[in-house]
Amino acid sequence: MARPRVVVVGGGPCGFTLALALARAGWGVTLVEQTASGAPRPYRGEGLMPSGLAALEALGLWPLPASVRHRPLAGWAVALDGRSLFTAPEPLGGDRGCWLVEQPSLLDHLRARLEREEEARVLEGVAVRGLLGGAARVAGVVVADGQALAADLVVACDGRSSPLRRLAGLELAAEGEREGLGESGRAAGGDAEGEAVLWFRLAGSAVAPLARWLAGRFLTAVGEGVSFALFAEASDATLRLGWVAEPGVAPLADASGWREAWAAALPAPAAALMRTLPLTAIEGPRRFPVRVGWAPVWHRPGLLLLGDAAHPMRPVRAQGINMALRDALVAARLLGPLATGQDNPSAGASTDDLHAAIDGCLPRVAAARLPEIRLLQELQAGEAGLGALLRQVGLLRRTLALSAPWSGPLVRARWIQRQHRLRQGLPGALPLPK
Repeated sequence: MARPRVVVVGGGPCGFTLALALARAGWGVTLVEQTASGAPRPYRGEGLMPSGLAALEALGLWPLPASVRHRPLAGWAVALDGRSLFTAPEPLGGDRGCWLVEQPSLLDHLRARLEREEEARVLEGVAVRGLLGGAARVAGVVVADGQALAADLVVACDGRSSPLRRLAGLELAAEGEREGLGESGRAAGGDAEGEAVLWFRLAGSAVAPLARWLAGRFLTAVGEGVSFALFAEASDATLRLGWVAEPGVAPLADASGWREAWAAALPAPAAALMRTLPLTAIEGPRRFPVRVGWAPVWHRPGLLLLGDAAHPMRPVRAQGINMALRDALVAARLLGPLATGQDNPSAGASTDDLHAAIDGCLPRVAAARLPEIRLLQELQAGEAGLGALLRQVGLLRRTLALSAPWSGPLVRARWIQRQHRLRQGLPGALPLPK
């Protein structure tokens, strides 16, 4: 029986891990990524929750080699109105600890592993412009130079704005929409009420004192109309700051304004360090709209959506990468055996039989993944709502801040309890190894 052929579109963690798993299972794999090799990519989250680590481990990709820059997260901290509310060391409540993994070096590692596989190739700097095949079944893709890449299956791992999703006529339901009830007042899959994250990079030797104060923790600071996260990257050399932009609120005009707004929300020792940070150490902001939703239908014959293409997530607890890795694992477990026919006794009799077996798997992938995705999106919305409440209700925020010596431990215990499912995912959502 000839190898089934898959074209995976999108060279992020989801695309590379799926491509590698299918290549190992005996599929012929072509991965297509529009960003050229070595070109800078927009910043993406680095956090791996226990759910994402479990997926990497099941795929045989954890632990990572030293060439992939990664480190364990030391813990979490929350500050309100310039006062420390609580800190919580990792791991939380007996869970497996969280890690930060630098995506560029992770992708380099996955690319090298994939290129060692027989009949696997990576095409970078290549954009997909169309789909092959008619209305009955997708038969491959057409890239920008007109080249046709035929395939038995196309998998769209091309992100929240997925061009392939649009080409395939599949749509997102926006957050808050119920399936079958149409639009909820904004475009399906559009920005969630105008929300966005403004990403800043704090780099250079001058950030070292602030990094030492952070001590490897992920800090969330909330004040009047202010909410941001501050943490060190996996390499420990750079700090990242993600500012939650209120809908309709214009960003500050210059770096000095940003620096003062951050300092005002930080505890006194960190505020003093922030105010002495040279303005030249501040890069940004880069705006990333928050898009939340899910595709009620993830597939059509010959094509499957995975990762953010199927279900763009909020940035809360880095669920984009964690859920994408779990998508890739489940899809590989269901599709991989078709290369040998072990899950399809008639496979090999004809191309039609193979296509029928592939197309029969696609609804099973979506059915296996959608319950966890919807649960995690609901939990993320709850966390985001709590942050908005603290930003907007000054009395609540000030009460918690002023009473931190005794309220902090209570809030910390409740917070840790709420994090468990966000970290672990839905029980039973991943297939066990055979």
